[in-house]
Amino acid sequence: MRDFDLLLPESLSEAIDLLANHKDKSAVLAGGTDLLVALKFNYAVDNVISLALVPGLDELTYDPAEGLTIGAKVTIAQILKFPAVREHYPALWQAAKIFTTPQLRNTATVLGNILRASPAGDCSLALYALGGTLTLQSTSGQRQVNLDDFWISYGVTARRDDELAVSLTVPAPGAGQKSAFRRMTRTTEDLAKINAAVCLQMDGGKCTGARITMGCVGPTLIRLPKVEKMLEGADITPDLLQGISQAVASEITPIDDIRSSADYRLKVAGILVKRVINLALNEGNTP
Repeated sequence: MRDFDLLLPESLSEAIDLLANHKDKSAVLAGGTDLLVALKFNYAVDNVISLALVPGLDELTYDPAEGLTIGAKVTIAQILKFPAVREHYPALWQAAKIFTTPQLRNTATVLGNILRASPAGDCSLALYALGGTLTLQSTSGQRQVNLDDFWISYGVTARRDDELAVSLTVPAPGAGQKSAFRRMTRTTEDLAKINAAVCLQMDGGKCTGARITMGCVGPTLIRLPKVEKMLEGADITPDLLQGISQAVASEITPIDDIRSSADYRLKVAGILVKRVINLALNEGNTP
């Protein structure tokens, strides 16, 4: 590990000033489960800005009108323990439940999972299906970036070097909203071979809106617009689900890697999406 300076700001404004001064020569440390591993290998940075002493970044709240607010230091374990997540956002709760090990869940942050910009991110994928807006803050003020616009390419996001991601807001669920998440992997400690999440707006048996997301099938997490269009305004029947299962392969571009092959992912992606849709419908808002 190369030497670096550990900076310990004691306020949000001090942290943002440090980012403005150091920009691309710095990295932000919250949970550190990815950053510390990277620093031991080929990642080098002059300054690590720790958020450990910065107050006000561990906010986790739910408002029936405004939705769910997740601060920069909120951990995966906190998500699991928060009743409103389990009740109103089952896809996120299901993703958090299988997130690696208890030790890492106690340390890793939700926003860190988003900022990592991995195409295998589990909580990121669930949040992508649910929809959300990141608040980024710099010395110039705050701006909001929708998750639909946040992941640019592998490991690259819309966050600027001088910006700190301070919170994520997930919209309050509408009437009839159902969501679910599942992944395929060897053990829960491993990264996913392939994962999928859905958020459906249902009016009885008819789907009035859908967000379908997948990971490990492209350079970033992706949505499936063709599948979403097939669902919108339709009664979800076995025939429709079979058609969706066959259509998924046309929207993904998986590769061979250490965890799986492109051919395997192409063959199972449609089946996984169909299963996750059924899971959301059958379990409703109960994880």
